[in-house]
Amino acid sequence: MHNGHKHALVEVRGLKKTFKRKDGTVVEAVKGIDLDIYRGEVFSLLGPNGAGKSTTISMLSGLLTPTEGEATIGGHSITRQPLEAKKLLGVVPQEIALYPTLSARQNLEFFGRMYGLSGSELSKSVDEVLDFIDLRDRHKDRIDTFSGGMKRRVNIGVGLLHKPQLVYMDEPTVGVDPQSRRRILDTVIRLKEERKMTVLYTTHLMEESQELSNRVGIIDYGQIIALGTVGELIQKVGEEDRLIFSVGEQQISDAVLERFRTEVPGITKATYAASEFTPVAGMEESAELVVEKRSTGTMRVARSGQVLDGEITVHAKRGRKALPELLRVADEMGVDILSVEVREPDLEAVFLHLTGRALRE
Repeated sequence: MHNGHKHALVEVRGLKKTFKRKDGTVVEAVKGIDLDIYRGEVFSLLGPNGAGKSTTISMLSGLLTPTEGEATIGGHSITRQPLEAKKLLGVVPQEIALYPTLSARQNLEFFGRMYGLSGSELSKSVDEVLDFIDLRDRHKDRIDTFSGGMKRRVNIGVGLLHKPQLVYMDEPTVGVDPQSRRRILDTVIRLKEERKMTVLYTTHLMEESQELSNRVGIIDYGQIIALGTVGELIQKVGEEDRLIFSVGEQQISDAVLERFRTEVPGITKATYAASEFTPVAGMEESAELVVEKRSTGTMRVARSGQVLDGEITVHAKRGRKALPELLRVADEMGVDILSVEVREPDLEAVFLHLTGRALRE
């Protein structure tokens, strides 16, 4: 964390949230988070689904009451001064929160009144937001005629009507097409650069955090396990590249991995993972079944235990330099390489390093 709280717009200390299940057991969704979010930055909360991102956002926006801990927005406590805190923030929820039979303008006017805007102030704010989200030409059209990406943009616009200092954006690109996703990411960049807003952005997509963020908090099982700039976090895994070899339906022996590790300079780790076909419950173990081959979209027959997709992952200090030697060893060992991908250190590698799991698992 940066020193000194005078630039912090949001301060979170020991924030916890537990839920009681119907059977009486208690689930800790958030386990004591500490973090500061500084004025004018995009702070990403990055983690897999179920890590506690949305629960954290819900507490900071006043939708959920913390079980323990405290948070302030602009010096106002979210529990003791919720109205003052909420005036400073705009919320863009993960779900579309719009009235489908109303037009874009009518939706914005409705939510603007909820924020206490009226008259010329409301009209001006709605016009500014329509321009910002680039939907002025569709302002009279009903929301139920909009694409998913356009609905997302109106959703974002609602959170900007009252010119908040801080915007919470909870996985805003979920379920949109690539072009709409690009528009949303550009909107976040413009919020920071043009409007000087502070943004708390939750995502499970490493590339979004890496592109947008001044700083990133990696969250897993309700805890912040790493926090810093993208560069600071990547330093945690050093300068290693990952080489991903797709080997299709082959079974790869430990001997192949051992030769990679011992014969090729700079290799620190080599692993093999495969997905095998498993028959559904109630079917005979020996039954031949038609299954989908994901790589090509074609259909083929597989037996129980047959490898469908296999990958060798090699960690190397200089991956591109090690690649020719790795391919030589693979050829000598009879490994048929279908494709190779060289991945430089990124936030996915940081998460893998810290948890032993891929971010998308």
